Amino acid sequence: MTLALLIVACVLAGVRAAHGQKPERGRDLGIPFEGTTGPLNAITDVGGVEVGHRTLVAGSGKLVVGKGPVRTGVTAVFPRGKDSDDPVFAGWFTMNGNGEMTGTTWVEESGFLWGPVMITNTHSVGVVRDAVIEWVVRRGRLLHDEWSLPVVAETWDGGLNDINGFHVTKQDAWAAMDSARGGPVAEGNVGGGTGMVCNQFKGGIGTASRRLDPPDGGYTVGALVQCNYGRRRSLRIAGVPVGQEISDLVPCRAPCGGPRSGPAAGIPPDVGSIIIVVATDAPLLPHQLQRIARRAALGVGRLGGVASNSSGDIFIAFSTANPHASRDSGLAQVAMAANDRITPLFEATVQATEEAIVNAMLAAQTMTGADDLTVYALPHDRLRGVLKRYNRLNP
Repeated sequence: MTLALLIVACVLAGVRAAHGQKPERGRDLGIPFEGTTGPLNAITDVGGVEVGHRTLVAGSGKLVVGKGPVRTGVTAVFPRGKDSDDPVFAGWFTMNGNGEMTGTTWVEESGFLWGPVMITNTHSVGVVRDAVIEWVVRRGRLLHDEWSLPVVAETWDGGLNDINGFHVTKQDAWAAMDSARGGPVAEGNVGGGTGMVCNQFKGGIGTASRRLDPPDGGYTVGALVQCNYGRRRSLRIAGVPVGQEISDLVPCRAPCGGPRSGPAAGIPPDVGSIIIVVATDAPLLPHQLQRIARRAALGVGRLGGVASNSSGDIFIAFSTANPHASRDSGLAQVAMAANDRITPLFEATVQATEEAIVNAMLAAQTMTGADDLTVYALPHDRLRGVLKRYNRLNP
């Protein structure tokens, strides 16, 4: 076999593996993550948190703006569940600001998050924001019967998706909110993460959690990410240069794997973003939650993320403690964890964020979208092999 044919055969073998992977999360593969997870290893391990998705997949072949192909959706995260109108203390942080998260000026000013955190694609932020307001109005929950400033975040899915076709509707946003539940969280090519790319592998939605030891308070921290960022060569998992070891399977347009195949034109490798939602049941006040949100950046950094110039890296953190703190009752009585005891929560945030991103990439499946762009899943068998060679795989 010639060298050229051998290379093509190896690429196609990797493609087949990525297409037929069984559902596995990071710990199933033996990745040596630090920390103790909650029972679901998900953001819903924080009591009361509910997550819902609306996934839109339709069409194939040539991009026709307004018709498709469609590879997008909406994700909803409710801090106290969709049936609660009790806001939570919150704080937010932007590591790089080429992105959007609406409503954050009021979060910063008031210290509260009113309603869900919604995540979608860049050009659907407006319709999702308006849909949340109408959803709240229909349920009779409009703040003071006057106004609402929903939190809606985005990352760009214009490689795989007809992003300028505006396929997300208010009904899709309502479906995401109405479907929100506790329990296991769907990951990968779902909701807002449907058309996302991470480290030039298929990205999407991922989640993880950490439970602190009793001496540190026994609190739970959960993270949910929509990952759509990063160069391949920068990807590190468990400290291993995975992106350099698995340097093929880059996004390409059909026919992929052939002698004329190559990186897809118009898909710059450093363009992308990540949205991170951090939840905890620890009694933290807004200024402390802003500190928690900042630590999510360290989880991204562990995997090689550098917050490139064109990236929108925006994070929000909330606490489900201190119920009814927003009520106009004169003097509010709230609990606050001491700053001297907050470091374990920082550590849990970093760990949960790191694992959530890896879980997103492992759950994602190879996808072909607009103009026959194919983005490959991170191949589980090859990842396991790389980690084993570096002695970074649990038995």
